[in-house]
Amino acid sequence: MEEIAISKFKATCLAVLEKVRKTGKPVLVTRFGKPVAEVIPPPVKEHPTRELGALRRTARITGDIVSPASDEDDWEVLRS
Repeated sequence: MEEIAISKFKATCLAVLEKVRKTGKPVLVTRFGKPVAEVIPPPVKEHPTRELGALRRTARITGDIVSPASDEDDWEVLRS
């Protein structure tokens, strides 16, 4: 695993992140020779999920979806 000093990481942060993304190899960030952080690539998604329409065909309508959920007599504001 490649090691990089924190000062050099600060100066070249975007380049280091791009290198990790392209190569897939982690980079260890150190301060005075001691590990501070490890930059690792994100996990690879096996199956990309579609967000729009992901729950299509998973619900079932079992009753009347147009009428009110409760009786009108239950509402105080409608009594007057």
